Amino acid sequence: MRWADLAGQRVAVWGFGREGRAALDALARRLPGQAVDVYVGADEVDAARAAYPHAGVVGTPPDAATLSTYQVVIKSPGISAYKPELLDAQAAGTQFTSGTALWFGGHIGARAVAVTGTKGKSTTSALIAHLARSLGVRTALAGNIGLPLLELEDGEADLWVIELSSFQTGEALGVDLGVVTSLYEEHLDWHGSRERYVDDKLKLLAASSRVLVNAMQPVLMQRAADHPARHTFGDESGWHVANGWIRRGSEDIIRADRVAAPGLHNAINASAALAALELMGLDARAAAPALATFAPLPHRLQPLGERDGLCWINDSISTTPLASLAALESTHDDHVALIVGGHDRGLDWTVFVDAMRTGAPDAIICQGKNGPRIADALEAAGVANVYRATDLAAAVGAARTALSGRGTVVLSPGAPSFDQFKDYADRGKRFAEMAGFEAKAASIQGLGIA
Repeated sequence: MRWADLAGQRVAVWGFGREGRAALDALARRLPGQAVDVYVGADEVDAARAAYPHAGVVGTPPDAATLSTYQVVIKSPGISAYKPELLDAQAAGTQFTSGTALWFGGHIGARAVAVTGTKGKSTTSALIAHLARSLGVRTALAGNIGLPLLELEDGEADLWVIELSSFQTGEALGVDLGVVTSLYEEHLDWHGSRERYVDDKLKLLAASSRVLVNAMQPVLMQRAADHPARHTFGDESGWHVANGWIRRGSEDIIRADRVAAPGLHNAINASAALAALELMGLDARAAAPALATFAPLPHRLQPLGERDGLCWINDSISTTPLASLAALESTHDDHVALIVGGHDRGLDWTVFVDAMRTGAPDAIICQGKNGPRIADALEAAGVANVYRATDLAAAVGAARTALSGRGTVVLSPGAPSFDQFKDYADRGKRFAEMAGFEAKAASIQGLGIA
């Protein structure tokens, strides 16, 4: 859908987060005078009316009948496309679009790399942009990573690096290269089932002229097998990690520990980024040394420092059990307290529990809404050193007690933050404060065009 398609229509914006505000701003620029209603939370009404006096502001959620009165609704990505009221309105003729879809509709022919994946998509996106810029390429970094595409709608770049969540992959169009870093179970509350999550995630394949997928994931390889231009990373013939090196085939390119972002999984992300550069016709070997100057993303295995004999690591971005496992594997300390748990989306923790049978740290502290469920599963499996805490503050206290002034405390919840916090960044900031540090800014270096 393009902006011109909205002219003279009955239009609503559903959601007042950053994406919703970006849509309202873009609509005012593109179609001045266009009537629009905006649906916001009850606590957002005053702010919305002050910021957008021309809009009709509604502080109650729209039902199917209300949605059906509009010809076009621009919805925020966090609103599930499978909500019954949305589906009913859609069946009645209402068209639903998004800021992402409108950006792609207005940028046909843009040289774009779109990145998705259950894990690694943000870091891989940021790495691609960082490495491209090291070669002098004017590059945009935007999307789900923290900067709505519509905020850069009038910007010009030689390369667009766009992170897409599973909520957005179906809205992409005309992508030059689609990158899928990994595929696990996540966001079941939005998609409704694991199968639908996988299907939605892999809509990026159909939107991309060429695709780059993780060869270490058999299901992903199988699902991408029919794409006419499938490329891979993580296998010995291409960019991969082996024996402490990032390699291109049999050629050692750069030591994996030179990557500024720690852990094997980030070396694999770097391999994906280098492979993407190569497919875009850039000199990946020449860009590889810039991996050492990459600024790790906040709340992703972010070392906070040392306080009272303990090291503290903030991995608040972790929202799956496998991410918690990856955080534990990347923490090189003989004494570790791992804090897990948060908002309960019903994810299966079996793989995590099985790994803890033989590889448990000094303490696994289970907190938040799904903390009791995780603790029950661990204890039933015979895992020792399981602690229970009602919330994050209590978990931090339990970690201090368990380690007795020696070791590393890792926050890697494996679950969303909504049971206690606004978002993962808020959770990470609060964790830093509880540990005795100033709250780290949630800003990601490199967003925008440079």
